[in-house]
Amino acid sequence: MAERFHLNTPLLESVSMSQKVGTTVYLKMENSQPSGSFKIRGIGHLCQQLATRSRGVVCSSGGNAGMAAAYVARKMGLPATIVVPSSTPQLVVRRLQDQGAAVRIVGKVWDEANAEALRLAETEGLTFVPPFDHPLLWEGHASLVAEAAASLGPGGKPGAVLLSVGGGGLLCGVIQGLKDAGWTDVPVIAMETVGADCLNAAIKAGKVVTLHDITSEAKCLGAKTVCQRAFEHSQSGEPTIISELVTDQEALQAVLTFLDEERVLVEMACGAALAAVYSGLIARLQSQGRLPAPLRPLLVVVCGGSSINMEQLSILRQKLQA
Repeated sequence: MAERFHLNTPLLESVSMSQKVGTTVYLKMENSQPSGSFKIRGIGHLCQQLATRSRGVVCSSGGNAGMAAAYVARKMGLPATIVVPSSTPQLVVRRLQDQGAAVRIVGKVWDEANAEALRLAETEGLTFVPPFDHPLLWEGHASLVAEAAASLGPGGKPGAVLLSVGGGGLLCGVIQGLKDAGWTDVPVIAMETVGADCLNAAIKAGKVVTLHDITSEAKCLGAKTVCQRAFEHSQSGEPTIISELVTDQEALQAVLTFLDEERVLVEMACGAALAAVYSGLIARLQSQGRLPAPLRPLLVVVCGGSSINMEQLSILRQKLQA
């Protein structure tokens, strides 16, 4: 069996979040992965399938996919080039370099960095590691649900799964995991921030659309176009996807509350999902009849994030709490 790069992460019960929503809340702590986020599941799996005889890997990423690709490449003894947009915090660039990756800064948003990564893969014969749009990634991310199902046991089917959406890779992986577990009747609450809401915009338009710009501070949700498969899932109704938005302020407040109550620091992209609990959204969905009341346990994917530290947190507070 090939070496696995991801960990089986803890599934923790949050007493304070459970009190807020009136049902047991389980946290799947993907922030404790070696690269800091869930991304290592899919990227590790993809690299094992595609990069074993490679000259090196190239990945475009505002942070977490790049961290996962750099970590996996280092473990596999491969060179890694990570192309990041100029909006990427210096902290992330340093962390990528600490993993031994060569970092190139290209363009203002992820889409521009991605074009450069594709060019490098072509001209330098490198294995392209997409951050969210590939069946092997979704297959790897699905392991998250399999682990949760094993931890919760035979009668432990959740009432809903709560997660953040950037380009849609986590969403596709979780849906695959729900299908594998026979849990297609479990709704998925897909959270985005206003200004990084490519899935929500696609659902409203009835087709995949490209956002004009990323105006949210949750830069790791910053794909201007959601992957086609994620949009298709939103239309199929199996499982039901409930797409909701929170403001940057609500996402930041969730990060601060989570740090206070659970003693864990996550980035704004992860705060988008947590905000569904802290801002009262779950209760609102129940009052609208879109989620059952009472609700079976809520499974929250704490996707983590490598682009946050105390300095970055105080910058965000200055920007958003002014």
